Amino acid sequence: MTTWRRLIRFTPPNSSDELYGEPIVGDGDDVGRLADAGELRARIVQPGPHGVLGPETQVTDRTESVGTLLAPLGPGDVVDFKCIGLNYRKHILEAGRSLPPFPSLFIKPGTAHGEYGRAVPIPKCAQDGEADYEGELCVVIGRDAKDVSKEDALAYVAGYTAGDDVSTRKWQRLKERAGGVPQWCFSKGFDNFAPLGPVLVSPELIPDPAALQLKTSVNGELRQDTPVADLVFDIPTIISFLSQGTTLRRGTVIMSGTPGGVGCAGPEEKWRPLKDGDEVEVWVEGVGTLRHGIKYES
Repeated sequence: MTTWRRLIRFTPPNSSDELYGEPIVGDGDDVGRLADAGELRARIVQPGPHGVLGPETQVTDRTESVGTLLAPLGPGDVVDFKCIGLNYRKHILEAGRSLPPFPSLFIKPGTAHGEYGRAVPIPKCAQDGEADYEGELCVVIGRDAKDVSKEDALAYVAGYTAGDDVSTRKWQRLKERAGGVPQWCFSKGFDNFAPLGPVLVSPELIPDPAALQLKTSVNGELRQDTPVADLVFDIPTIISFLSQGTTLRRGTVIMSGTPGGVGCAGPEEKWRPLKDGDEVEVWVEGVGTLRHGIKYES
């Protein structure tokens, strides 16, 4: 589907020009760490008429140094975020719920797109002890998919990356704000609440996403550590389910769910919300580490 095996988006040193590239790395290298250290170069990727995820995209022989690493896809590349709630067994049990019969969908707007390495702004209306992280494996659709079978679902995947479904729990769960039913879209849909990165990895390198491990740390403290195999609904099932009667367009990002260990686990008095200045890292095996900060808006 694509000519690249790993895709990044970046600006060169001393330039504001946004470029796409294939990082020049080995299989065990962490793209984000190399970029943060100023030690990463990439072969320039030239998007075709259907964008960087289209089949006409080409990897060129031109190379550039990476100055600032961004999310692998820009805001214009992402058509929407389709997010699955309560999809890890450990997280469901942690929340005191039973396993759902079908995937639970909510949607983040395109304005929730967030960059690698940048602080996620927490708006004033959500700063009273409720900001939370949700480290996730994210799937990017590479060609339009509708009524896809589970057996064919992975053929529509352009790549995998790490994401953080940043959430505000009181807007999501408290009855005095959300009413009697949890309210997901508003509480999780603020600007830049879906940072992605550091790289988009082709299915050629990740043939089985269920074999991956996911970890999330806050200020260096490990909070989540779970195999993707703990998903109730695996990636092919999610894609097939979401494509029923609905076209998943090229550039759809599917956030597949978060494991146990979120900051709001347990009763409210034991919540561990994200504070101004916190640093979050989401590591996905085979992808690398998404890094971003937390900034309370003044």
